[in-house]
Amino acid sequence: MVAALLTGCQVLSSASDKGDEPSAAPRTTSQQPSGYGSVFLSVDECSSFGTTSFTEVPCTSERAFARVVARHDGKVGEGPLCPATTDFVLHISEQSSSSDEDGDGSVPQGYACMRDLEPPHPGDPGGGGGPRTIVGDCVYGSGNGQVRETACDDSGRKSPQYKVAKAVTKRSRCPAGTALYVQLEGREPVGCARPV
Repeated sequence: MVAALLTGCQVLSSASDKGDEPSAAPRTTSQQPSGYGSVFLSVDECSSFGTTSFTEVPCTSERAFARVVARHDGKVGEGPLCPATTDFVLHISEQSSSSDEDGDGSVPQGYACMRDLEPPHPGDPGGGGGPRTIVGDCVYGSGNGQVRETACDDSGRKSPQYKVAKAVTKRSRCPAGTALYVQLEGREPVGCARPV
């Protein structure tokens, strides 16, 4: 069974707050062979859209909805990050014999980083979604020291309050005018956000 991961909250703090710098954890990469059918939803393969499950389909199919841009074994929190402009993440369950592509009766647990075949792309900077907050994204305060992404063009359910202008390694490297620090993932884990 495959399920989509929705955009999560990010930690926020005001520019006047003091605290520890966020840190990035080292991660390992797992390579898998590609080619339609050899690995369920491998890189460059496509999936259909479903409300409870997704299936692998040829990218030329009228049912094709999104393409795999990266595929990793294990759990999302334990593996490599998806590319910055990933639109959504599919979690692939370890015991999904109906999705078995090579006939051995199992599909390894993993996740596929997906990019929609057609715009709009919520993972693009300012797009209002995707599994990662990146430079160019807009956020609003959702309470309890958290922020959520929203479209910068104000087409989302909530209006943008801040825009991530730069990503840096530590807060002291944010430019003047930074009003909010947003926790990002990757080598530059501090997002310097300014009011919109």
